[in-house]
Amino acid sequence: MKMQLVSQPLSSLATELLAIAVVDDQTSKEKDARPQLMPLCTDAAVAAAAASVLASGEFKASANETLLLHAPAGLAATRLLLVGLGKRTRVTPHSVRLAVGTAVRFCKPRTLRHLAFVLPEGIDSLDSAATARAAAEGALLADFDPDTYRSDRKDQSLATCALVAAEPAAAQSGFDEGIAFAEAQNFARIQVNEPPNVLTPTMLGQRAAEMAQAAGLKWDVYSSEKLHELKMGAFWSVAKGSEEPPALIVLTYEPAGYNAATYDGPVIGLVGKGITFDTGGISIKPADGMEKMKYDMAGAAAMLGAMHVIARIKPKVKVICVVCSAENMPDGKAYKPGDIATSMPDGDKPGKSIEIINTDAEGRLVLADGLTYARQLGCTHLIDAATLTGACVVALGMVNAGAFSNDDPTYARFHAAAEATGEKFWRLPLGDEYSDLIRSDIADIKNTGGRWGGAITAAEFLKHFVADTPWIHLDIAGMAWIEDSRPSIAKGPSGVAVRTIAEWVRSFEP
Repeated sequence: MKMQLVSQPLSSLATELLAIAVVDDQTSKEKDARPQLMPLCTDAAVAAAAASVLASGEFKASANETLLLHAPAGLAATRLLLVGLGKRTRVTPHSVRLAVGTAVRFCKPRTLRHLAFVLPEGIDSLDSAATARAAAEGALLADFDPDTYRSDRKDQSLATCALVAAEPAAAQSGFDEGIAFAEAQNFARIQVNEPPNVLTPTMLGQRAAEMAQAAGLKWDVYSSEKLHELKMGAFWSVAKGSEEPPALIVLTYEPAGYNAATYDGPVIGLVGKGITFDTGGISIKPADGMEKMKYDMAGAAAMLGAMHVIARIKPKVKVICVVCSAENMPDGKAYKPGDIATSMPDGDKPGKSIEIINTDAEGRLVLADGLTYARQLGCTHLIDAATLTGACVVALGMVNAGAFSNDDPTYARFHAAAEATGEKFWRLPLGDEYSDLIRSDIADIKNTGGRWGGAITAAEFLKHFVADTPWIHLDIAGMAWIEDSRPSIAKGPSGVAVRTIAEWVRSFEP
């Protein structure tokens, strides 16, 4: 889909579908107060075309509600689509992101290939650049469909989506960023969507390398030999049960003018869980729904997507991405409940001994070595992402991803980044009482702490491998896959956390 930022009189804008946002301006708190609808567009011809239907009461302007008008009088557009933003007082750039996505998804099954969406005007909370960025993101994210392997697939992608701005110069920077962020998120979604017989750890490494080379990032992709060299016993314990070799992927972004001898800024470490298929291992999962375990590498995809956009927005900080990718399979060589695995040595300290209680708690094992390695590469701040626990989904549902941190200022930056992107994360606690649950009788720690507080004990496990480094852990298990289509986005892989991680990285710029 070709994105355009344009400015021209709406009455003369010839397109298959012209879409405008409408808000409910009603301030009364009376239960039965009638909506006061206001199109966020100053064009008199558009206002006149929509006036009668807005007065009729059949359209309420609820968030992402739509109403289509054919052959609108006085307009060159063939159709006029009204898209609700909800209450005026609650409108944010994220509301616009969803509204533009809704308009794109409206077009696709109707074989409409040309859309123009008028960027809202007249709301103080909508900055021109932020609104244009959100709109561009919403359009490109909505254009993605997961039916890649259907033999009867019909390409429903739009040919063009024009965002109509009253002041295009003020909106241009946001528009350009929105394209960069959305394309990176869609890159992540493409990887998550791939079947596990296609996207093996080796192929994930190859795709990461291709992306890095195209984006101008430094990259290395290692396999079993490197794991043995680094003594990554936790990672290897998971990987050894599969015929597919593991991949240790390292991407590096250096800001313009970077000099290792003189650089004194932060080094941000992104660590992703890349289990390209998770059977649960010897502690095998139920068959029902196991096909979705191809998305157990969504944390890795989020980090690769973040590096994709970081290479384009070029923040003035160094970033290192470490992805630990493997399959978790129940082979004769697979690790077993009762085994002891030993993590990567931490400098001059030996690795931690880990009692294996459940082989389906494999993600934290690969991340343990990934976090240690990122610190050894010089990272001063860490963030990891993983589809780590079903317990997090039980706690937060499919509305928020879980977030944990050992450092309040670091988390405050992340929270601000999430507010900007519209992605939902909820911070969950850490504490010694939870850490006590993963103490082992025969090893340093064990890889599960029992049923209760499972997302928290998993985070406590990871905390053992970050030392005093400021760190954030994202448990995205409930948010990485969209179970049902929504008005603004298709069912399937979401690409969650890509945009927020990249924004968080940018917050460290001097």
